[in-house]
Amino acid sequence: MRPLTEEETRVMFEKLAKYIGENLQLLVDRPDGTYCFRLHNDRVYYVSEKILKLASNISGDKLVSLGTCFGKFTKTHKFRLHVTALDYLAPYAKYKVWIKPGAEQSFLYGNHVLKSGLGRITENTSQYQGVVVYSMADIPLDYFHLLSSQLTTVFRTRLIKPCFISCYNSSKK
Repeated sequence: MRPLTEEETRVMFEKLAKYIGENLQLLVDRPDGTYCFRLHNDRVYYVSEKILKLASNISGDKLVSLGTCFGKFTKTHKFRLHVTALDYLAPYAKYKVWIKPGAEQSFLYGNHVLKSGLGRITENTSQYQGVVVYSMADIPLDYFHLLSSQLTTVFRTRLIKPCFISCYNSSKK
């Protein structure tokens, strides 16, 4: 288990910034302690420094995981977020989308969200912006990319057809 290099940190923070913006600092400097990111077997783990010190006694080949897996680096050095990071990204998300209960199950099975399945959306969300999707009961479900920049302004005026794919499911990439 090693710290991330500058290039790995830059790539990972660019991906996280799509979803939480300037709140990246709040992930590292939390009120309950200092947390850091560590790389092990091409996976990035978010771990408390207290637990990291305790785990230093375990050899790297016997260590399976440590902390919460935020994502992994592909062989082409791109960073992919895992759904396990959702609990840490959701409180700091700048842009949020709530989906109706009828579209919730369809989204969880991997389909895109249609305009008819949207319940609410935060204002001023730009096109291809990373957003966190919530159920109508404010439970974070996943993250995805918003396709239309006009969707936030036209959402209440019914100019977009209900069958318009409004949100692209990130797990399909």
